[in-house]
Amino acid sequence: MGSEPPSSPQVVEDGGEEDEEEMSGGEEADLRSSSGRGSLLTRRGITLRVLLKDGLVEPGDGVLAIHYLGKNFVGDLLNDGKIRWVETGQIFNSPSAWATHCKRLVNPAKKSGCGWASVRYRGQKLVQYKTTWLHKYQPSADMSLVSEEDDDEDEEEGKTAVQADEKNKNTKPGLHDVMVSRRTDRERIPVRYCTLGTRDAARDPHTLVELSAFSAINRFQPFNVAVSSNVLLLMDFHCHLTTSEVVGYLGGRWDTNTQLLTVLRAFPCRTRLADRDAASAVEEEICQNLFMRGLSLVGWYHSHPRGPALPSLQDIDSQMDHQLRLQGSNNGFQPCLGIICGPYYHGNQGVASTITPFWVVPPPEQRSNDYGIPVAVEVTYVQDNFLTSDVLNEMMLLVDYYRAAPDVVQFSQYWCPDTTMMDKIKGSLSCHAPKDQAYSQILEHVYSQLINLQ
Repeated sequence: MGSEPPSSPQVVEDGGEEDEEEMSGGEEADLRSSSGRGSLLTRRGITLRVLLKDGLVEPGDGVLAIHYLGKNFVGDLLNDGKIRWVETGQIFNSPSAWATHCKRLVNPAKKSGCGWASVRYRGQKLVQYKTTWLHKYQPSADMSLVSEEDDDEDEEEGKTAVQADEKNKNTKPGLHDVMVSRRTDRERIPVRYCTLGTRDAARDPHTLVELSAFSAINRFQPFNVAVSSNVLLLMDFHCHLTTSEVVGYLGGRWDTNTQLLTVLRAFPCRTRLADRDAASAVEEEICQNLFMRGLSLVGWYHSHPRGPALPSLQDIDSQMDHQLRLQGSNNGFQPCLGIICGPYYHGNQGVASTITPFWVVPPPEQRSNDYGIPVAVEVTYVQDNFLTSDVLNEMMLLVDYYRAAPDVVQFSQYWCPDTTMMDKIKGSLSCHAPKDQAYSQILEHVYSQLINLQ
């Protein structure tokens, strides 16, 4: 959900004193063809292209990060070994060039970036991947080739970084190889609604917006909401299965007399967001399921897998569209509830996902070109007596759908040093447990299937 890169991104080559350490593609090819892995590469010869070619790192969005003097910078690793800075779309030829550029923004006196010691790939310093490459392909190499860049980075970044590294050294062997990074997630800083102003086509549609309270805009919440625990359990389970964004619909009933919206069932969309043909078939199936159960469409949910559970500008527009569509042509009022689930955001408290119900208030008529106002919805959560067979069956269908998918979560990996991904999903789902405690035994079969997804 990151911003689209500019059509003609600026390529930045300035790497300060370290730029001489990076090689052009031609130099690298000449070196490798003439020497092969049997001959020693100098530190200058080990580039991101080498690590990509030999499979030690993989291209990806938001997999690179720099933490410097309290500031965080996130980058995409491209197929050709270059780095795209997420915030601006600028392209950098090397870690050194990117690190120097970012650090000079914070500290103009900074002369070099110590790129390989500063840039982290999925939470681990790139210099460590150099070491791994040398151990694997040139075990007789002098390890000082990769260690000399690491001189003063931790000191500059403060005692906290040093303490974190020391703590990581004491964790169980190999943990860094399997632990899911919680620090290199693409950071999107939410903005306050009052800072948005009139719609601007140049504004990133994925900009997150803080929720307002109804009282803050001199309104009362015009309806009450009750959500069943089975809805939350199935929705949370769906959002945990993949690192990609997911979507689903909410079924329930709207009582015009009591102004109560009751959400009774979640309907996950087992399809990819970009697959519009499949989406139409899935939505038709969900409509039939709603009809057979005597339920109405009362809302939708989606995930922000590794970001805050707050609506983006695009989410605000989508929510407003859903609200208008449900209202229909008779101008009768029926609310549409939006829910965002953030399962893997590092800012969550503990293992539980952050679940955010929201609604959108249209802008004032005299400011019709403004964005809608996202507001937090107060919800009553109702604990179900049992885990129904419908929910259990839907969970198994989701497991089958994501089996062997490239973006499926590896539940044997670590969420944090003492907690596996399996521990995390179990802990989060336990927050939505039914009254019948036998549910935990029932879910063990589902959990056993998750281990076999990879």
